[in-house]
Amino acid sequence: QLLHFCLLLGISLAALLGNGLIISAVACGHHLHTPVFFFLLNLALSDLGCICTTVPKAMHNSLWDTRDISYSGCAAQVFFFLFFIGAEFSLLTIMCYDRYVSICK
Repeated sequence: QLLHFCLLLGISLAALLGNGLIISAVACGHHLHTPVFFFLLNLALSDLGCICTTVPKAMHNSLWDTRDISYSGCAAQVFFFLFFIGAEFSLLTIMCYDRYVSICK
């Protein structure tokens, strides 16, 4: 259980660090205020939301050796996870279309 907790902690910290660096670079760099970096910033935010929705409860369950979650907690996790996954797919679709238009036209 402790190995599982450490693995989840490492993955979540790596995701937080990587997405945090992307967010801070785009927010602080004035020359990065273009549509591509705007979409990249939003993609990093939705990725953070995806990770922060499920991983903390999994880490808690792993550390305390439990498997229980309330019905409302499960419903909230599913709702937010699907919301952030939908946002990521939408942003990736928009980014693909933006690149398609810039290359072909």
